[in-house]
Amino acid sequence: MIYFTSNMHLGHEAVIHMCNRPFKNVEEMNQVLIHNFNSIVHKNDTVYLLGDATHRISLDEANDLISKLNGHKIRIRGNHDKKYDKNLFEGIYDFLELKGYCSTSISLMHYAMPEWPKSRHGSIHLHGHQHNGFEYNMQMKEQGIKRYDVGVDGNAYFPVSLNRIFEFMEVEK
Repeated sequence: MIYFTSNMHLGHEAVIHMCNRPFKNVEEMNQVLIHNFNSIVHKNDTVYLLGDATHRISLDEANDLISKLNGHKIRIRGNHDKKYDKNLFEGIYDFLELKGYCSTSISLMHYAMPEWPKSRHGSIHLHGHQHNGFEYNMQMKEQGIKRYDVGVDGNAYFPVSLNRIFEFMEVEK
């Protein structure tokens, strides 16, 4: 299975208040986010981390938290990411275009782009960065824009499967 997530901000106490997250402290947030992640992502799954996995913690602590996440991790750099241990990832990119999962391409970047490769021909853009609620994804769909925020804040604090995104966007597999 293939999953996507962003903006976990593991270790970042202030994000709880800044984004109205339902956690009493950073330890609870870290525990819940890692549990949610590992409850659906298994060791042989692939997960694309679209930036900001951690924030405001030491590199050693960041690497330790990321090492607890299941799956084959592919990193798309975010604005708060550190120079994590590259051995934790099977690939590290600023931008990545996926082809072959459906009849269209999927553009991955931490930031939301107004246009992306083949955006006028039905391709999909997945991003993070903005800490949107799910309403944003609904607005994009209603406007006919195939852009989806995979950040935890708008996805019940879980990664999102490629199948779920295809269903939401009504893309033929």
